[in-house]
Amino acid sequence: MKIISFKPDHDGTIAALDASAAELIYSYEAEKDSFPRYSTITPSAVLEAAGRLDAIPDVIALGGWSIMGTTGERPIAAGYYGLGQGSEVVGETTIFGRKVNFYSSTHERSHLWCSYGLSPFPLGIPCYALIWEGGLGDFYEIDERLQVVHLGRVMENPGIKYALLYALADPKFTFPKGHTRREDAGKLMALCAYGQIGSPDRDEQALIDLLLPSDLYPLSKEDLQNSPYYNIGVTHQRFTNLARRVSDAMFHSFHTFAKKNLTKGYPLLISGGCGLNCEWNRRWVETNLFSDVFIPPCTNDTGSAIGTAVDAMRHFTGNAKIKWSVYSGQPFVFDEIDHTGLEVHPLDYNQVASALLADKVIGWVQGNCEIGPRALGNRSILAAPFSKATHERLNRIKNREAFRPIAPVCLEQDVGLHFDLARPSPHMLLFQKVLDRRLEAVTHVDGTARAQTVSREQNPRLFQLLTSFKAKSGVGVLCNTSLNFNGAGFINRASDLLAYARAVGLDGFVIHDNFYLLQTTSRTT
Repeated sequence: MKIISFKPDHDGTIAALDASAAELIYSYEAEKDSFPRYSTITPSAVLEAAGRLDAIPDVIALGGWSIMGTTGERPIAAGYYGLGQGSEVVGETTIFGRKVNFYSSTHERSHLWCSYGLSPFPLGIPCYALIWEGGLGDFYEIDERLQVVHLGRVMENPGIKYALLYALADPKFTFPKGHTRREDAGKLMALCAYGQIGSPDRDEQALIDLLLPSDLYPLSKEDLQNSPYYNIGVTHQRFTNLARRVSDAMFHSFHTFAKKNLTKGYPLLISGGCGLNCEWNRRWVETNLFSDVFIPPCTNDTGSAIGTAVDAMRHFTGNAKIKWSVYSGQPFVFDEIDHTGLEVHPLDYNQVASALLADKVIGWVQGNCEIGPRALGNRSILAAPFSKATHERLNRIKNREAFRPIAPVCLEQDVGLHFDLARPSPHMLLFQKVLDRRLEAVTHVDGTARAQTVSREQNPRLFQLLTSFKAKSGVGVLCNTSLNFNGAGFINRASDLLAYARAVGLDGFVIHDNFYLLQTTSRTT
C-alpha cells in the first residue's frame, strides 16, 4: 500500500509512505529549491513528487487545516483541531480515472503522529506527547493500543505569543492587526540568551500576566501601544531581559502541569514549531520526568504531511511506526553552470579541510536534502569554528541579524570533549554549554550552542570531513549553517548555488564528488 499525503497552507509538504514496508519514501517541502520560506505546495513539487511513484497511490491523504489558519471556522478536510469523533474523514476519491482511498485527519493529529511515527520507541510503548506551536499548547498520552488521551491544554497560541512579543519591540513591524511574522518566534528564542538572569520587575510581570492567560487571542501590537517595550528595539537590554522572563514563565507553566499530571515516567514526544526551541528541549531532558525525550527534525509544520500519512497508515494497517532517514528530501539538480572563474577539483577531504582551516567558507552539498528546517550536512555552509570574525562573516553571508547564533557540527564520539551534554544530537535540537573556549564562532552570548553530532553511519561524508579537519586542527568541530538565499528554502540546484556563492562571497563549494574553488576576482568578499 502506497500513501501520498499533502500538507496545505504554509510549510507545504508532500510525503509518501510505503505502508507495506512501513517506510518513508520521501518528504518534499515546497520551500526547498530556493522557493520563499513557508511556501504552500508548488506545482513543481507536486510534479516531482508524483514522478517518484511508479503508480497511482492507494491512499490520498490530506492534512486538516482551516481557511483562516488556527482561528478560522471553515475547515479544510478534517480541520485544524480535534482528536476524537469527527477528527477523521475516511472515504474514496477519484484521481486520473481511478478510485482510491481518501483519508484526512486534523492538523493537531498530524503533529502527534509525526512525532510518534518517527520516534525510536517500539510500537506499543506508551508515550506522553507535547504539542506546542502557533495555536496548540497541549499534553497527551498515547497508550499501548495507540489510543490517545488529551491530558490538558496548558496554553493557547504559545508560538503566536512569542512572535507578538518580538513584534512589540520591533519598530519595523507594521503588519495589520491580528497578524504576526512566522520567523519572529525563532528570533525571540535567540534573543532570550541576551537577557539577564533575575526575577521579573513590575513592568515585566505586568506583561507576563497579560500574555500568558490561555484565552488571550487575538491580541495585536497596536493593543500594547502604552507598553514601555513598544518599539523599544529588539536588542535593547530591557527587552532582552523581558524576552527571557516571558520565555521562562511560559516554560514554567508547562513544566508545572507536566510535573503534576505526567507521572508515569513514559518517554516524551515533542512536536510543533516551539519544538525548535533548543533551550526548552534541554530543560525537558533535565526535568527527569521522562525516561527519554524525542524531538523529530521536522517538528514544525514541515512534518505534518508525514504525520497525516502515518495516521492514515495507522487507520488502514494498525501500524504507526516507520523507518526513515532525515535525508529524504529532494535530490540535488545538477543543471548547467558557467565555469568561468571556477577551479574544479575531485573531492579530497584533506584539501577541503585545509581550505576550512585557512578560514575559507565552503558550501557543502551531498545527496538528498534534509527534511525539516535544519541543515544537517547535506545542504550546509561550513567554516572553521575558532573565530568571532567567522561568526560575523557567516551572518553577513546569510544576511541575518548579528545577534543570531551559528551552530556547530561535531563528531559524535567527541561531543563530550567540547560540550556539556554527552549524548547524540543528530538533528541539532538541544542546547549544550560550550566547554572548549577555542570554539568562539559557535559559542552564543550565554555560552551555549546547539550542536549537531555526526557518526559514520549517519552521514559518512560529513563524518570523513570532520575527521580530516580534526587531524589538521585537533578539533572535530565545524560551523554549520543552512545553504540558502535569505528568506528562501535550501538551495537545491547547481546554477542557484553558483549564483549564491558569487553574490555572497563563498570561497568555494562541494557538490557530491567535486570541489569548486572561486577565483578571488569572481566573487564578492
